Amino acid sequence: MVYKIADNIYSPLGVTTAENYAAVRVGRSMLRSYPAGTLGLPQPFMASLIEWGGVAPLAGYTRFERIVIESVSRALAQTAVDVSSPRLLFILATTKGNVELLEHNVLATQGNEELVLTSADRMLPGVASQMVANYFGFVNMPLVVSNACISGLSAQLTAQRLLEGRAYDVAVVCGADVLSRFVVSGFGSLMALSPTACRPFDMERTGLNLGEAAATIIYKRGKRREVSREKQEVSGESAVWQMVRGAVRNDAYHISSPSPKGEGCYRAISAAMGDMTASELAFVSAHGTATMYNDEMESAAIDRAGLASVTVNSLKGYFGHTMGAAGVLETVLSMAAVDDGCILGTRGFEELGVSHTINVTAEHQATTKRTFLKLMSGFGGCNAAAVFKKTGGNDDC
Repeated sequence: MVYKIADNIYSPLGVTTAENYAAVRVGRSMLRSYPAGTLGLPQPFMASLIEWGGVAPLAGYTRFERIVIESVSRALAQTAVDVSSPRLLFILATTKGNVELLEHNVLATQGNEELVLTSADRMLPGVASQMVANYFGFVNMPLVVSNACISGLSAQLTAQRLLEGRAYDVAVVCGADVLSRFVVSGFGSLMALSPTACRPFDMERTGLNLGEAAATIIYKRGKRREVSREKQEVSGESAVWQMVRGAVRNDAYHISSPSPKGEGCYRAISAAMGDMTASELAFVSAHGTATMYNDEMESAAIDRAGLASVTVNSLKGYFGHTMGAAGVLETVLSMAAVDDGCILGTRGFEELGVSHTINVTAEHQATTKRTFLKLMSGFGGCNAAAVFKKTGGNDDC
């Protein structure tokens, strides 16, 4: 089986998972309105941006690479993993990587000094991932998953399959993206951005907000007792998170619009759930971007899958849409919530504004259940779903 042994969230809300969860628990968000001129854009926009003055300077590394290194470092510090082991794989999930280098032709700005881009290859995600791998001393060639907005969840499913197939023993999965003029103007050209804080599934939703973040989850293949014993020695708790099952399905409906009926999302949910029932789930962590079409599509898929009664939440109101990081960040935060016996509320939600009646919660709720379903959807008709379960411990049946 495949179990989580460490995690980290590095975002504008905090630099550890605990800091991020504590912020969300009290309803904080770093979504802000940035004035014209920010990122070189001619118009203001709403987003959640990292304060780069607080990120450790690393000479020769880009902004994107620096937050990946920050997040992976903090996750690795929670383990005794041998980073030089040939049985370890590093997987990087990103939608944009170093795309900002197209605009500036520099690696980074440190003070008044600009580091000149010496190789156009640095813009390729595979090259950026190798830079990070070299920093840590990972010996295997890293794997990049760039599959639109499902990248972070798709990368975890890739890790699960490679670990279950015994190709590796440990997988370090990091999802990350930073914002640039290219990224924000691209979403703006689709008329997808909201000028105010996003409102997932709400009647008054007007679009999404973007966010910067890096999130890491480390998986290990092994027997539950062995992994539980290792965790208990480190943290004193024996229960562990298992990635149970997941699927990726593509309905190829349109390059940027989801299928109105949620065909791909529904099929991904069905494959991920298998013979599980709705009563086993604490909640569904939806993609929930607050765009008109995505939320409508997800409501149709959730209802069709027989999950209309299950509590649904979206975390985009706290972090914005963090693109390649979202699938990892939202999985890790959902795990932290279940650890705390909590279902996080959907920030910005007031009145249901989709045609299918689903159980979206605005307020935090208590739960004793230990399983949740994570959903992600993206451009090109791609959809992903995965079931995660906390297992072991004194109350495990």
